[in-house]
Amino acid sequence: MTWLITGGAGYIGSHVVRAMAAAGERVVVLDDLSSGAAERLPDTTVLVRGSVLDRELLDETLARYEVGGVVHLAAQKQVGESVEQPLRYYRDNVHGLTVLLEAVVAAGVRRFLFSSSAAVYGVPDVELITESTPCLPINPYGETKLAGEWLVRAAGRAHGLSTACLRYFNVAGAGTPALADTGVYNVVPMFFDRLTRGEAPRIFGDDYPTPDGTCIRDYIHVADLADAHLAVARKLSGERAAGDLTINIGRGQGVSVRELADLVGEISGLPLPPVIEPRRPGDAAKAVASAELITRELGWKASRGVREMIDSAWQGWCAQHPEAGRD
Repeated sequence: MTWLITGGAGYIGSHVVRAMAAAGERVVVLDDLSSGAAERLPDTTVLVRGSVLDRELLDETLARYEVGGVVHLAAQKQVGESVEQPLRYYRDNVHGLTVLLEAVVAAGVRRFLFSSSAAVYGVPDVELITESTPCLPINPYGETKLAGEWLVRAAGRAHGLSTACLRYFNVAGAGTPALADTGVYNVVPMFFDRLTRGEAPRIFGDDYPTPDGTCIRDYIHVADLADAHLAVARKLSGERAAGDLTINIGRGQGVSVRELADLVGEISGLPLPPVIEPRRPGDAAKAVASAELITRELGWKASRGVREMIDSAWQGWCAQHPEAGRD
């Protein structure tokens, strides 16, 4: 069976492509390369350049490669940008998903894996976030992911698709330096960026009700995340009847932002003390996943720790910014 992976040339997508291809799955990538890079992909991977908004291209691709399952990763994903450009986010993330699902149903594809986000939960005041924790997103990005989940499940029920919605927590690290995160939007590369420019990393708020006053988050290595996609894809492939699976992808362990900043300073050799700035609106004091369901359903759990995430991310950062590794 062939899997179509949308957004497969991006940071997360390229790890998923490589994990699935290494396991013997046939993979075709659809990516408009607006944030992805073709050189991230294995030489044997077919790349179709285009958008999920292009129904004609979707129909042609699904038929030509006899696609039996879709892993949908392509999306706009910056929280702040979603507040400024909600129409763009709803167009790309919700309308784009609608067009893709229409093509999937028309082509008779029966397996669909959707990249969701812990942003669907909003800021729940709970010790561990389970899949049954109420979803109350607080920004357009989270809203589009929750709407996407509703749409995927509804299409699954109506058209006999086996579906899965994967709620990612905070993703970090790199499988290889060449696949490292090239953006400066997530906390780890943001710390690297400031440190390599001789500026102290920023922490937003140190007066939260946590042991050291800073926010606590659950971090997952991107290679573990990719392995989770493979496990879910194989679960969908093995099912005879249509079904739905909604799961958190995290480690179930919290790390404070101050602890993260200290570890980044130690590994990078640039231990500048962080500066404290005011809280950002909407930041929860603690957001840690319960990772029990995916272990129970699939026998899968994350195997890489935070130190390995930071070390691999730093190696990737230095590969992309040679000046960063100079003494």
